[in-house]
Amino acid sequence: MIHFLAQELNEILQSSPAGNMFSDLGLRLFFPKGIIAQSAEAKQFGKKANATVGITVNDGKPAALPCVQKQLPGLTTAESVAYAPTAGLPELRNAWKEKLVLKNPDLNGKTFSLPVVVPGLTAGISYLCDLFLNEGEELIACDPSWDNYALVVETRRNAVLKQFPMFWGDGYEGGFNIPAFREALEKHAGQGTIKLILNFPQNPSGYSPTVKEAADICAVIKDIASKGTKIMVWCDDAYFGLAYEENIEKQSLFSYLADLHENVVAVKIDGPTKEDYVWGFRCGFLTFAGKGLEKAHYDAIEKKLMGAIRSSVSCSSTPGQAIMMKVFADENLENEKKELKTILEGRYRKVRSFLETKKGHKVLTPLPFNSGYFMSFACTGVNAEKLRQKLLHEYQIGTISIDENHLRIAFSSLDKRDIDDVFTAIYKAAEESAGA
Repeated sequence: MIHFLAQELNEILQSSPAGNMFSDLGLRLFFPKGIIAQSAEAKQFGKKANATVGITVNDGKPAALPCVQKQLPGLTTAESVAYAPTAGLPELRNAWKEKLVLKNPDLNGKTFSLPVVVPGLTAGISYLCDLFLNEGEELIACDPSWDNYALVVETRRNAVLKQFPMFWGDGYEGGFNIPAFREALEKHAGQGTIKLILNFPQNPSGYSPTVKEAADICAVIKDIASKGTKIMVWCDDAYFGLAYEENIEKQSLFSYLADLHENVVAVKIDGPTKEDYVWGFRCGFLTFAGKGLEKAHYDAIEKKLMGAIRSSVSCSSTPGQAIMMKVFADENLENEKKELKTILEGRYRKVRSFLETKKGHKVLTPLPFNSGYFMSFACTGVNAEKLRQKLLHEYQIGTISIDENHLRIAFSSLDKRDIDDVFTAIYKAAEESAGA
């Protein structure tokens, strides 16, 4: 049975591009007019007294233990221990929206939602699965993909992660497989709504599309949408901004998908966790866009998302949000980020230089990579998990086996001085394992 508040939202969204994209759970979700909503009203109108929120208040301010507050000297008690609104601190949401336009100039003048704060990008993906994926429904993704996609999509949501080969070629010579991408979408054309997740810079490969490839990806989506198929694209931009080659598309695909076609709805999944190097803050954002989506539609989608948040974690952590607001106001932020990006790019260049000496290797073939934190090997004649175990126990080197055929290396966590030794050991272990 669908609650009348959910039904009201469904009716608002019915004629919108997103109207038939919701899952059964998504159709049921709503933001209740319960404690949170009533507390918000009390903050606005309850000037004399506010007896709504279940927190301890002294002299009108949230109470905090001195031993807790002294760990956060730059924050008020409202910023350190109070609850944040379900959708996040309003000032942070507005600040992130402004940053999206600065980092993606093509968004200027386009309509898109106010970002909603979620407790990390994984949670954002999980909420999208709740809202838009039914059991047994397919979400199209690249192969290889981050292993957590399968855990969230298949194990948790009981949907299907349908993968297509991401690359043609390898190393410098390879690139994004546009024909395989088109084929994956065409197979679903006319079968209802296509749901698609694209992650750039990609985990585990460390690849971002070139300017031409990005345009080609959008052209394929637009072509299939123009033939009557509705498409929802989730842009997982976790590592946004970490591009190391000049020909890489610097803007998010979200910028171009925001008003691409009436049958296309785009969602941007991003946040400061990687972009601003605050991984443990677990602070992410979901932002929606679509040609034909209006303010009433965005408000309705936001309320459904708030229902998903309220019914799971209630709200995201307040201190992380409050700290990021202060960080965004710091004039040193961008220069400090450039310094860290320079370090990462130096490691990337060092890895590429080493791999140049191993071209044509019989066991390990690097997947194309040009950005982000990672690079990955396709393994021939050796199981990636067995190779990982050998590296760990015989060489004391930690790596990640994505599946039986792919081994991921996070050069982001390797000091530049150690890269040659680590990769020498990886190749040696692979050769020993394969008997090469």
